[in-house]
Amino acid sequence: MSAGARALLARALERRAPLREEGHTTAFRWINGAGDGLPGLTLDLFGDVGVLSTYDARDPGPVADAASELLPLRAVYWKARPREAGTLRGEERAARAPALPLRGEPVEAVDVREQGLVFRIRPGEGLAVGLYLDMRQARGWVRSHARGAALLNCFAYTGAFSVAARAGGAARAVDVDLSRRSLAWAEENAGLNAQTPPPADRLAGDVFDWIRRLTKRSERFEAVVLDPPGFARARSGTFSASRDWPELVARAGPLVAPGGWLLAACNVAALCARRFEAALAEGVRRAGRTAEEVARPDASPVDFPVARGEEPRLKVRVLSLGVVTSGR
Repeated sequence: MSAGARALLARALERRAPLREEGHTTAFRWINGAGDGLPGLTLDLFGDVGVLSTYDARDPGPVADAASELLPLRAVYWKARPREAGTLRGEERAARAPALPLRGEPVEAVDVREQGLVFRIRPGEGLAVGLYLDMRQARGWVRSHARGAALLNCFAYTGAFSVAARAGGAARAVDVDLSRRSLAWAEENAGLNAQTPPPADRLAGDVFDWIRRLTKRSERFEAVVLDPPGFARARSGTFSASRDWPELVARAGPLVAPGGWLLAACNVAALCARRFEAALAEGVRRAGRTAEEVARPDASPVDFPVARGEEPRLKVRVLSLGVVTSGR
């Protein structure tokens, strides 16, 4: 790695000093590609474990070595990422995320803190290691607005939004995910934070199927989180964020109690903010609801800076939904 690139790595670490020094957060993005002057790679820090992702054919070794010189890392794992990981099949995904670290000793799991909450990371388990760091501010927003609410967490993965909601005083937080493995992980995360949600609040299966069933049962939630992958396959068919946001919002909209809120998050670069907002508006219209945007808890600029002229990849919009109209 060139001296100039090493200097960029050191400078990026200095910019993250506010996160490192506060003590309540031990997981953050150290390098955010072009935003830190190093296009084509990201480096996430989970305690003393680094997760290096490359988006081109470069040798990841020099970056891993430089990072280990700047911080006493126990291990650095490598992920060779495609632009849209959701399109990969199992064997191809495994080949892109070696189970053993590129540098250091194997680490089965490491527990990290985010704003005082604890989450379990499994750095060698695949492309996704347990926590999406760009959603930290969104989870913080949910935590501060969840008191007394019943929350439905769709595409829950490891349940981080539900952990945040319960920490903020939510009356209930329900996780829905296709993967039983992810829901078991969500239960672990709840336990790490002294939370004991009932088994009935973990719903395994296709999100669209569960939305239909909950709607049929006339269930309502004061808060609904929609954080789908960019692309996914399920029994009901395929979901593409570039195409299917209006339908997702249209189906989930009736589950939001009048005056409740819906948090929608999209991390697909091909779907710009303007198109994403238009898709949300179309979904709200189809649901026969009124909506007012109340927050944009996007990725923190501290560890997710963007290059000049670029749009942030993550778009998060919180909509307060009004009474049902005659719309759909």
